[in-house]
Amino acid sequence: MSDLGWIDAVMLGLVEGLTEYLPVSSTGHLLVASRLLGIGGDDRTQRALDAYAICIQSGAILAVLVLYRQRTSQLVKGALGRSPGGRHILVALAVAFAPAAVTGLLAGERVKSLLFGVVPVAVAWMAGGLFILGTRDRPWIRGGNLGLELIGVRQAAVIGLAQTVALWPGISRSLVTILAALCIGCSMKAAVEFSFLLGLVTLGAATAYEALRSGPEMIEVFGVAAPALGLVVAFAAALTSIRWMVGWLETRSLAVFGWYRLGIGAVVLLALAAP
Repeated sequence: MSDLGWIDAVMLGLVEGLTEYLPVSSTGHLLVASRLLGIGGDDRTQRALDAYAICIQSGAILAVLVLYRQRTSQLVKGALGRSPGGRHILVALAVAFAPAAVTGLLAGERVKSLLFGVVPVAVAWMAGGLFILGTRDRPWIRGGNLGLELIGVRQAAVIGLAQTVALWPGISRSLVTILAALCIGCSMKAAVEFSFLLGLVTLGAATAYEALRSGPEMIEVFGVAAPALGLVVAFAAALTSIRWMVGWLETRSLAVFGWYRLGIGAVVLLALAAP
C-alpha cells in the first residue's frame, strides 16, 4: 500500500504551492509537514518522498510560466536571437544559476545529511526572520532603480552566490535572492521577478534531475494518481500565492514574512521541547 494518500498529496501540494515563491522556505515547510503527516519511515519510502517533494515543484514552475508568459516568451526569443533584452536576461540567469548548481552537485548529499532535520529548519526560519526584521529600516532593503534588463553579469553573480545559502532548508531561495537583488540596487519589482525567473531555472533543473534519478521509484512506491493530484494542487496554490505576494510587495515590506518565520520557528522548537 502507498504511504502517500489522497489527503497527504493535497496537503503537501498546498504547502509546496503556497510557500515555493514566498520567502519562507518551501523545503522546510514540506519537511515539517511530511513529519506531521507521518509519511515516510523506511529508506525506500523516504527516497520516494524526497523525490515527490522535488517533483511537485513542477506545479509551481508551471504557475510562473502562466503568470509571466510574456516574459518567458521574451526569453525564448532571446535564446533564438530575436530579442536582445531577452538574451541579456538569459545570460544573467545562467550566471546566477551556476553557483548553486555546482555547489549542489558537489555538496548536496553532505548538506542533506547535516541539515535536513526539523531543528535546523526551525533555526533557519528564525535566523531569516531576525535578519528581515533587523534590516527592514536599512536603505538598501528598499532597493534602487535597477530594472530587470539592466542586471549584468556581476550583479547576477552576487545573486547566484546568495542562492547557494538556500541549500540549507529553512533559509529560503526566494528570500536570499530577493535580498541580494535589492542589495545590488534592483527595484523591488525587478528583484521579485528575477527571483521568480531564477526559480524557473533552478527548480526546473532540480526537478528534471530528480525525476530522471528517482522518478521511477517514486511512481513504483506512490503510484501516479496521488503525485499527479499533488502537482495540480501545487499549481493552483502557487498561482494564488504569487499573485498575493506581488500585490503585497507593491506597497509593503518583507516584514510580515520576518514575523511569520519567527513565529513558526518558535512554535516548532517549543513543540520539540515539550515533554
